Amino acid sequence: MLKFKSRTSAFSFNSLDMRSSFQLLLIILFLAISPKSQAQEKALAPENDLCLKCHTHQTFTFHNNLTKKEDKRMMNPLYILDKNHFATGVHAKFKCTDCHSADYTTYPHNAELKLEPLSTCLDCHGGDAKYAAYQFEKIDEEFQKSVHFQKSGESFTCSKCHNQHYYQAKSRTSSEVGDIVSFSNDMCMSCHSNNTKFQLINDTLKPALATIHEWLPNQELHFKKVRCIECHTQVVDSLSVSHNILPKEKALKNCVECHSKNSMLEASLYKYKNIQSRSEQGKLNSIISNKSYVIGAYQNVWLNNLSILIFVLTMIGICIHLIARIIKK
Repeated sequence: MLKFKSRTSAFSFNSLDMRSSFQLLLIILFLAISPKSQAQEKALAPENDLCLKCHTHQTFTFHNNLTKKEDKRMMNPLYILDKNHFATGVHAKFKCTDCHSADYTTYPHNAELKLEPLSTCLDCHGGDAKYAAYQFEKIDEEFQKSVHFQKSGESFTCSKCHNQHYYQAKSRTSSEVGDIVSFSNDMCMSCHSNNTKFQLINDTLKPALATIHEWLPNQELHFKKVRCIECHTQVVDSLSVSHNILPKEKALKNCVECHSKNSMLEASLYKYKNIQSRSEQGKLNSIISNKSYVIGAYQNVWLNNLSILIFVLTMIGICIHLIARIIKK
């Protein structure tokens, strides 16, 4: 009987211990997540609270003056924002009315407001000494040479590729090549893998990218590890990212341009902080630690020469061995 009670007590203690551990784990997870969310909330301009009250949900409510009742409608998915994602973007501190008409502060919104052109990047960043280092005017010059502008003109704005709500300057700030590649290619794929968006600027159906790139060896690996713009733009040394998107007929198809000692990737993908990070780690360490290593991008002259020397010495050794065996016969 005592033995049974002892087991029961032990069982109760263990159950209580497990329950307490589980509750403690939940508290730790909550504390780990909450500060980040609160920090992101603070990153947003308080003037945007009313806008985000509707534009972060799938439905919205308004007073219908015709029926004299409150109507609940579905929000257009294109107008639903991810608040946390928005808070990590470069424009988090901006007010919505910095880019959108101040008339949007009246609710429900006048439908004609949608027809008003949005402010462009150069409206804010052009001719401003504070942003001179980013060379927005130079970027605009390059963009006007691109196939996008040549085919669509003024209707192809920065926002077609750069979502103003979520944009992050990955190419300048990230030391992770994979992070830069993913962020950049997602921009291209947001249109080139979405037939609805593609037809906003083109009357044809979106191209079958896998078919078009059949010539490319290890196609899936290239898509994951290299930006589309490495082959579809001309490199401009003074810019972090070239905006002169070339027509498909002029796209790079020369493997040596990337898979060589003087790799084109050194002048494009491996710029800024990611280059600095790799130089601090050393090239050998960066090859081992960086999953986005591309053959040719990190080649070292000394290692190349050493491998050639080893190969030559090996061949000489084989030849001496063969000659010695022939002489003995």
